[in-house]
Amino acid sequence: MKKGPLYKIEGIRLRRSEPSAGELKKAAAQALGLPEGAVVSCRVLRRSLDARGRRPPLFVFNLEVETEGVPQASATEAREGVRVKRGGGDAVVPPLLTAPRRPGKVVVVGAGPAGLFAALTLALNGIPGVLLERGRPVEERVRDVEDFWSRGVLKGDSNVYFGEGGAGTFSDGKLTTRLRNPYSAWVKTVLVEAGAPHSILIDAKPHIGTDRLRLLLPNLRRRLLERGWEFRFRSPMTDIIAPGGVMRGIVVGDREELEGDHVILAVGQGAYDTYLLLHRRGVAMETKPFAVGVRVEHPQALIDRIQYGRWAATPGLPPADYALAARLGPGGRAVYSFCMCPGGFIVASASGAGEVVTNGMSDSGRDGPWANSALVVSVDRQDVAGEGDPPLGGLFFRRRLEERAYEAAGGGYLAPAQTLKDFLAGRERAEVGYTTYRPGVRGIPLAEVLPPFVTEALREGLKVFAGRMPGFVGEEAVLVGVETRTSAPVRILRGEDGQSVTIRGLYPCGEGAGYAGGIMSSALDGIRAALRVMGGR
Repeated sequence: MKKGPLYKIEGIRLRRSEPSAGELKKAAAQALGLPEGAVVSCRVLRRSLDARGRRPPLFVFNLEVETEGVPQASATEAREGVRVKRGGGDAVVPPLLTAPRRPGKVVVVGAGPAGLFAALTLALNGIPGVLLERGRPVEERVRDVEDFWSRGVLKGDSNVYFGEGGAGTFSDGKLTTRLRNPYSAWVKTVLVEAGAPHSILIDAKPHIGTDRLRLLLPNLRRRLLERGWEFRFRSPMTDIIAPGGVMRGIVVGDREELEGDHVILAVGQGAYDTYLLLHRRGVAMETKPFAVGVRVEHPQALIDRIQYGRWAATPGLPPADYALAARLGPGGRAVYSFCMCPGGFIVASASGAGEVVTNGMSDSGRDGPWANSALVVSVDRQDVAGEGDPPLGGLFFRRRLEERAYEAAGGGYLAPAQTLKDFLAGRERAEVGYTTYRPGVRGIPLAEVLPPFVTEALREGLKVFAGRMPGFVGEEAVLVGVETRTSAPVRILRGEDGQSVTIRGLYPCGEGAGYAGGIMSSALDGIRAALRVMGGR
């Protein structure tokens, strides 16, 4: 059947997050200036929440609308910020289906988002390969991580950073990115096909949740296996074979040589030994800016009241989030919140013995009673000068901070913690309120753990945040240290063709290589690496 005229309507405001088909058609007809019966169908393209100012929160929809029996010229621009455009929404862009060239043997190192989507892009183009992961399958990994959180028993090859899915498996599962990339929609479509909620296709701030991420990873693995890929766990890359600066293969587990003239390096930022190996082998790297700080935890109900005001108890509203940032003077340090997890938990995320690392995590429903976020301070190259060999100075700086946090809390992967008010006032009391962090916390003045410049900047930034969100510095707010892995402190240099500038055939990508930060940007960088292996851009 021939379709009628299509329109894209932006800015429809409704009170419910999931309006009925009839409600959507009625709103679309009003926006177009048409009788309701002239609207054949509505498809939601995007959904967001507008909770600004003192107005009741409203959900904002962008729609693709099909009309029938009405000339296109009869459509009118609507009122109050609603925009009408002719034509439909954007189509989902599939991966490159015809490879410009057929590469030789391909190895992907790392089964996080970058590695998985690099392998999947190659597999859908009929290109076989091997996917190596130093950690364990997600089914085993979940048990190992739970054992760490409950008993403080850390497994070096199976933890929050190492294993199938990468660090994103134990996170809020956010899919937000500032990148305008035609493959973003395809990444989300693949995730929905694997078991992610359909809402990620339309939400302005899509997230999956750690509970759903754990379930979809085996489906992605199965899809790769069905297309002829070999998936190998507990297989760390321990050396590279690159005579004359040309990749010929890698060493796996110090015992096996694996041939590969195209190696996509998609390791995470917790792989200290990989950075040291690459530096030893002369792979060009540079120190890059990053950030460190703490996790802050509040009752979710408090954040709801701050953000929604008197409408906080309105049924259907999602748990409120926030994003805070301050620049301390012209050219000064940045202090900002990062990876805010509504209704979530603070999680122990160490990947090596004798270190404390914190992160945030939420289930898909975000229905926990606590909210947490990183509060971090920018760290520049000059801050880490003298910490070690220049490309790795940030790495050593970060690790020493993680080890200092472990020692200060007395071991056992307990985390140093302090109430926000005590930290801000410079008090040394050891009393700490409730926190979701496991295996537990110990009351420690965080100024004894953090570098002085981080302590000073955090205190100044918190004063700014308190003015923007009255109630943020409250009695129940707790700080848990340390947050150190907002991004990699190292960048593995690559050229326009995506290859290492020192070793041909080595394609560094993703968060560990210093080119991404989060699930979506890592997946997109992995796709880019695969396209470059195939001769695309």
